Amino acid sequence: MVTRTSIDPPPERRPRRSRTRTALALGLAGLLTAAGAGALTGTARAASTLGAAAAEKGRYFGAAVAANHLGEAAYASTLNTEFNSVTPENEMKWDATEGTRGTFTFGSADQIVNHAQSRGMKVRGHTLVWHSQLPSWVAALGTADLRSAMNNHITQVMQHYKGKIHSWDVVNEAFQDGSSGARRSSPFQDKLGDGFIEEAFRTARAADPAARLCYNDYNTDGVNAKSNAVYNLVRDFKSRGVPIDCVGFQSHFNSASPVPSDYQANLQRFADLGVDVQITELDIEGSGTAQANSYGNVVRACLAVTRCTGITVWGVTDKYSWRASGTPLLFDGNYAKKPAYSAVLTALGGSSSGAACTATYSKAEEWSDRFNGKVTITAGSSAIGNWTATVTVTAPQKVSATWNGTPSWDGSGNVMTMRPNGNGRLAAGASTSFGFTVMTNGNSAAPAIGSCTAS
Repeated sequence: MVTRTSIDPPPERRPRRSRTRTALALGLAGLLTAAGAGALTGTARAASTLGAAAAEKGRYFGAAVAANHLGEAAYASTLNTEFNSVTPENEMKWDATEGTRGTFTFGSADQIVNHAQSRGMKVRGHTLVWHSQLPSWVAALGTADLRSAMNNHITQVMQHYKGKIHSWDVVNEAFQDGSSGARRSSPFQDKLGDGFIEEAFRTARAADPAARLCYNDYNTDGVNAKSNAVYNLVRDFKSRGVPIDCVGFQSHFNSASPVPSDYQANLQRFADLGVDVQITELDIEGSGTAQANSYGNVVRACLAVTRCTGITVWGVTDKYSWRASGTPLLFDGNYAKKPAYSAVLTALGGSSSGAACTATYSKAEEWSDRFNGKVTITAGSSAIGNWTATVTVTAPQKVSATWNGTPSWDGSGNVMTMRPNGNGRLAAGASTSFGFTVMTNGNSAAPAIGSCTAS
């Protein structure tokens, strides 16, 4: 997926006797006394990270991971703190694992799997059979050799990771875009015919019977010709006992291709066939409130569908996204949490109320063409040594001046990450503030303030 350059089509680069009534009453009385009145009136503290909040809902919340970024401290720290599932971006694809026929290399993929397992994260396997990122030798094979090579590739890769992968994207993007609902031309489709998908799933079940087997595709998020074709495939497989456990919805959105109004209903109709549904490659181009609302809607749709088992965002930080210019992820290029992050955490039922600091906004002076904004940073119950907060304005607004902080900007120029000038230390409960001027350019909307992060 990191090789994609467009949304349609995107040639991709992927979770546990009382003996007498009197004695029971005494025991309960003792328990209540020991617990105190707070046990009756208090509430459990909400989870404060994406993975923990999702786990409380019986889901996973994962990210696509590139092995070559794991050595970057901020990347690894954000991944380890926030997510409980990973999908290798490119490291498990055919060109990375079997560049030469019969010779398998797993070093980079092993690095990701070992990293995840050492931290108790789930791993999604991505992907076994796909028309893209294929070594040239695959397309050159005749029909019999291609069938043998496909089945051997599935078997060798899955057995290498047997017991370590919770779900595999067995076949990826096998249908065309548009209104035909036809199969995509590929070496597998062209030489093995329609039966190659069924054969791949049967081979996969034999290779690792415990792994969940998924079909994965893009532009299938709403009810349309392509999603209907996938639906019919899954319905047929279920009726004939072909092993399929899940369907992956990539969910790449932008202003031209927004979250469809029937997104939840589409997920539900697949779930009603008796398969799990997973949001496998989520990213949403944009910024500020609009992006945050879209992310929140996707998460709420998944939570509303019992068999929606998890969500994976396609990357950790905007700067490494395959759509970097569209700033589509939950963390900006400096790993600051964006408004979309807060929207996702809130939708999952989590809370940043236990965070080390908070950021609150108030409008100050206002003129016909500009206004001043003020953000107050307040430490929580413990002292903090540093802080950051994000401010997102809506185009065509622009920030023309700042004070009491050091700003940095994302690629769009709409998201400002503010850090303190010099020493950012605040005592417990203490506050500081920074300010900025917004040139409205006809838009007087208030900026969106992201979560405060502290160390």
